[in-house]
Amino acid sequence: MAASRYRKFLRLCQEWPLDETKRGRDLGKHIRDRVAIAFKHGEHTKITDEKECDRMLENLQKINTDYYKNKYPRLYDSTATLCTLEQCTIIVSTDFMEDMNELNKGTFQKLREAFWNIDKKR
Repeated sequence: MAASRYRKFLRLCQEWPLDETKRGRDLGKHIRDRVAIAFKHGEHTKITDEKECDRMLENLQKINTDYYKNKYPRLYDSTATLCTLEQCTIIVSTDFMEDMNELNKGTFQKLREAFWNIDKKR
């Protein structure tokens, strides 16, 4: 039984899209890593709680196939902040978040980092 579950999880990982804009924070990458840890012996891995494994697989498949998105369609294309999907995608990207962190630094922190980098170069 573990072999069939393993193959189902592998198929799910192949179907799950990777989001390159979220380096280090992508759900697809996280799921792939977790499957690799859970099935470290591949098809020969012993599963202690088969019901829990099946439940997790079913839930991940529902997310991957947009089950709830189709079951409960949205009435509007914007969010509570009036941002569109494209704007939200940009806002949660790793590059944008890094830029915002740089802007939010205070003057003292910027000076400290500048002096720290000078000391490291010596």
